[in-house]
Amino acid sequence: MDINFLQGNGIEALPQFLTSLAIGLLIGLERERNPSAKAGLRTFALVAVFGTLMALLADKIGSPWMVVAGIAAVAGTIIAAYLNSPPDEDDADPGTTTVVALLLSYGLGVMIWVGLSKLAVMLAIGITTLLYFKPELRGFTQSLARRDLVAVLQFSVLTFIVLPILPDQSYGPYDAFNPYQAWLMVVLISGISLAGYAALHVVGARYGAPLLGFFGGLVSSTATTMIYAKHGKANQAMINLAASVIVIASMVVLLRLLVVSSIVAYGAIPTLLPVFAGGLLAGLVAAVFAWRKTIKGTELFVPETTNPAELHTAIGFGLLYVIVLLGSAWMADLAGSQGLYAVALVSGLTDVDAITLSSLRLFNLGQLSEQQTVTAITIAFLSNVAFKFGMVVFIGGWALARQVAIGFGAIACGVLFGLLIL
Repeated sequence: MDINFLQGNGIEALPQFLTSLAIGLLIGLERERNPSAKAGLRTFALVAVFGTLMALLADKIGSPWMVVAGIAAVAGTIIAAYLNSPPDEDDADPGTTTVVALLLSYGLGVMIWVGLSKLAVMLAIGITTLLYFKPELRGFTQSLARRDLVAVLQFSVLTFIVLPILPDQSYGPYDAFNPYQAWLMVVLISGISLAGYAALHVVGARYGAPLLGFFGGLVSSTATTMIYAKHGKANQAMINLAASVIVIASMVVLLRLLVVSSIVAYGAIPTLLPVFAGGLLAGLVAAVFAWRKTIKGTELFVPETTNPAELHTAIGFGLLYVIVLLGSAWMADLAGSQGLYAVALVSGLTDVDAITLSSLRLFNLGQLSEQQTVTAITIAFLSNVAFKFGMVVFIGGWALARQVAIGFGAIACGVLFGLLIL
């Protein structure tokens, strides 16, 4: 037993208790909105503080069983509350969600005392978000087709079963092909796209063009461009809105590439950052300008995109990545930078991810310099922007193309400016 602590005033523990109180209030605030829940704002706050208190006493007295006794007491209390006053048949909350959330609040309070405050706060925010978006999540699960569920299961098998057993060894010319690394890139891109696909279906059309453009860009900026080019041509009132969604989706490509680059080749970030930042800032100004001209109340359409976790989609990207990787290494060896840039120009037309990952892979292998890597990625991105602008002209017509040209031009100028200052 810590006699010094018991003899002191213990004021040094106040920050932990205040953090627990804040976490409990955060989760309890969401539960307070549910009239059928047996625990609300005060109960969740008290339970979180109780978790920190029990962890403190267990630490100072030297009996970890006090934490177990505390969670048993909390579970018994809330379960008894539901047994004594069972919910009506029409109640939205049968009790299980509130019970689990209350136990999590207790556990988060314990985590704060053992020095995991940052993780506890992050988890609390995630738990509250999960509780708040119950209607959207329920609607998303009900909207999932059997094909979507099968695709997610296939992706899980290929990620958690196949990936670990692939050999992490380089093969072929230039030692460019590594089965483990190649499939890891597939998992990375498919995972980001799958997150955007899920978010797009959860958000729907209710939260406006910026979010539709953002999540549409995560899944596929090309598909989003094609869909909104069609709607922009069919409905003249939607031209400005369609242009906003298309520009935002293309901006998100830069954000995607920044995240991917930081994971795959963090050493290239200082050189890539000015290019990505220039395009994002310039595109943001153009997108805000286009958004201010949109007509309020204009109907929004959720882009119809395929599930990126489907087996054929993942394998197709994997093959494209390997082909572009070997082609880039061969052309760089055969014709130097010009050969690499030619591959970037062609492959970037339809998919900028493959050439980006290939260039970063060659950079990690020491076969490309930072300047060559950044230039190849920039050429691929600008090629992709040009291809999408051609789609807008062909599908959406010149009226929409003129609006999109402002945003695309701003993004391209920002990217080129970032490249020039290197």
